[in-house]
Amino acid sequence: MYPQLKLCNQVCFRIYTLQHLLTQAYRPLLEPLGLTYPKYLVMMVLWEQDNLTVGEMCRRLMLDTNTLTPLLQRMEHEGLLVRTRGIVDGRQTLVSLSKKGIALQEKAKDIPACLTQCMSGISLDDSDLSGFIHILDEIIDRLKQ
Repeated sequence: MYPQLKLCNQVCFRIYTLQHLLTQAYRPLLEPLGLTYPKYLVMMVLWEQDNLTVGEMCRRLMLDTNTLTPLLQRMEHEGLLVRTRGIVDGRQTLVSLSKKGIALQEKAKDIPACLTQCMSGISLDDSDLSGFIHILDEIIDRLKQ
């Protein structure tokens, strides 16, 4: 057996597993808000900056339009956001928070701290975490090319 083909030697497998476990950890925090993890990501983008084009949201979330649009449609149906045609360019769709979506931010504000608590005992200080995020961003940037 080639050592490079052993599952225990795969960085990508660890990242895949981490992503799966993080999504599981978020589930009980998000379910009371009626959110899934993808919906939570959309909400965070809009809480950061409301009234964005679908294209800008795709860029920030690193998703294709074909992936994001059905999600936005469901979220609009649930009353979390509103989609409107652009005034300057009618081909653009603008996405903004509804009153319900704005109010949800207050209920979600403690979710990051709750998730951090799930990982208590891991010895990462802010500089370690910042370095870790930087490394992940570099990997993402290289893979996007």
